[in-house]
Amino acid sequence: MTTPAKQNWSVKDSAALYGIENWGGGDFSVSSTGEVTISLPFPTGQVAVPLTDIIQAARERGYDLPLLLRVENLLDARISLINETFRKAIRTAEYRGSYNGVFPIKVNQQCAVIEEISQFGANYGHGLEAGSKAELLLCLANLNEDGLLICNGYKDQDYIDLGLWATKLGYRCFFVIESVAELPLIIERSQKLNIRPLIGLRIKVSAKVSGLWTETSGDRSSFGLSTAQLVATVDQLRDEKMTDCLQLLHCHLGSQIPDIKEIQSGVQEASRFYADLTAEGIPLRYLDLGGGLAVDYIGNQSKHSQSCNYNLSDYCQCLVTTIKETLALQQIDHPTIITESGRFTVAHTSILLFNILDVMRYEPISLPESCPKDIHPLVTEQYQLHHEISKIELVDVYTQAITRRDKIRNLFRSGTITVRERSLAENLFLAIAKAVIEKLDWQKEIPLSLTGVKQSLADIYYGNFSVFQSLPDTWAIGQAFPVLPIHRLNEFPERNASISDLTCDCDGKLDHFILSSGESSTLPLHPLKTSEDYILGVFLMGAYQETLGDLHNLFGDTNVISVRVNDDASFDIIKEQSGDTVSEVLSMLEYNPTSFFTGFRDKIELAVKQGKINVTERQQILAQFSERLNDQTYFNSTRRKHDH
Repeated sequence: MTTPAKQNWSVKDSAALYGIENWGGGDFSVSSTGEVTISLPFPTGQVAVPLTDIIQAARERGYDLPLLLRVENLLDARISLINETFRKAIRTAEYRGSYNGVFPIKVNQQCAVIEEISQFGANYGHGLEAGSKAELLLCLANLNEDGLLICNGYKDQDYIDLGLWATKLGYRCFFVIESVAELPLIIERSQKLNIRPLIGLRIKVSAKVSGLWTETSGDRSSFGLSTAQLVATVDQLRDEKMTDCLQLLHCHLGSQIPDIKEIQSGVQEASRFYADLTAEGIPLRYLDLGGGLAVDYIGNQSKHSQSCNYNLSDYCQCLVTTIKETLALQQIDHPTIITESGRFTVAHTSILLFNILDVMRYEPISLPESCPKDIHPLVTEQYQLHHEISKIELVDVYTQAITRRDKIRNLFRSGTITVRERSLAENLFLAIAKAVIEKLDWQKEIPLSLTGVKQSLADIYYGNFSVFQSLPDTWAIGQAFPVLPIHRLNEFPERNASISDLTCDCDGKLDHFILSSGESSTLPLHPLKTSEDYILGVFLMGAYQETLGDLHNLFGDTNVISVRVNDDASFDIIKEQSGDTVSEVLSMLEYNPTSFFTGFRDKIELAVKQGKINVTERQQILAQFSERLNDQTYFNSTRRKHDH
């Protein structure tokens, strides 16, 4: 992207810089006033609602930042999109089967999400997938009539009994056998309860996929039956006269698969298993291809692990045509296609919004007009380099500057130079780095030796959130989520920064960003304004993040609201939930907040007896302690404004 002069900057330039059109899928846009909006189509026309309006409405109801925002319309749109796209692919290919999607509960177990998927998904018969006993109970409480329920994971007697009763109630509840040890217990409990089970077999396909999550594919997958185990299990069901129960074949290639050809290879292999078992007389009706449908987090439609070289239409067409062509060899009836596309369903629907509290700027302060006398020669050389920068190649300038800086630091450690000499040297290095940046043409290829110059001057913006609670995948696996300011996009973002959270942990940061020019360790941002919040949004983070979060530094859940946008550009707050208080977080760690307060009160009373404080001060301290126990765990920007 060609960066215009600062005075000519426009909202189009911001939209291009942050790549909103690339990763947003049409769900987000930038208004003429520089605000990020939720963009939705209605029969009456396109509607755009600024995120700042939603934040204001939340604050009026007592929900301050940080805030997790869920947009119900976006969730509905995703469910509709995947079902309608499969329907179109089926019609186009003249496929004689149908499609039935299921949502894997593990991707986002939050009540508001599951309830909306169940309610809106009823229009398409969209089902649910459980991987544990707790998730099975959750599914049974939300499943629609005749709903499809896929039961994965470890299955004990209680799990199996619940699934069998679900079958008795009329749900299509499939036990997917992932190890040979599961079948005997399923047979035993089904005979005991006199309920005929619905059974699926999970197979290991040899096709291996790329990406961050590959351990569920290939011969060494932790889950699924080998070919020999598959045949033995089928024979055991035949011996038990239960082949009529075996109606589903399942395979899971992986999550976030970037390459469509790898998906095609896996689907073709799974279809061959399906065809041969059907030819043997097994009455299979469903082919469950698991997850794998990727979200293009970086928006460049590539085979990058956080992108994909296909769109939803390509994916649906690949599955439908590959199954059809593979089964045609043996003239096998076409099965109902099942996918468990959780990430695609929910990623776009949640946004983390947080304000910036402070900034640490890395930039030179005023330098002396001439180099001080009696100073170390290396510092003098650095000073001369700064004044002669226009006469030297930029690569040489930066190389010399950083080499001298490191030598000076070593001399300081050994006691050879003073703190004031080091201070001047550090300031000179920043001045040189700034001069190099100003002379570089960032639209051209930058020499490798200069790639660190921008980072050396990058600010640190301190955000009111916890990476470990709200964005754990950024820390655990280097997941990149789109991050950008949600306002002031009509202004030139003149600062470059990384983002630090509130935890006292060096990993509590965001330094992997998505820009239209590619991935970057810094993010273009705007200077802070006095008495005005600067708000950033993290997008596409609806999959996995909420239930993977932990209590690092005892930061709990943020405030959460769910909104539904209306066709007149208004919106309704459908659900709202306050973030965890300090007392609630302590309770999670087996502390008793009442005892906590009582113990502290005893210490304060002792301080009164010892004359350290008086009774009035005692009351003030205890009131503060009690109020803070009931505060939320994040920075209270509202109180700061009132105090000022």
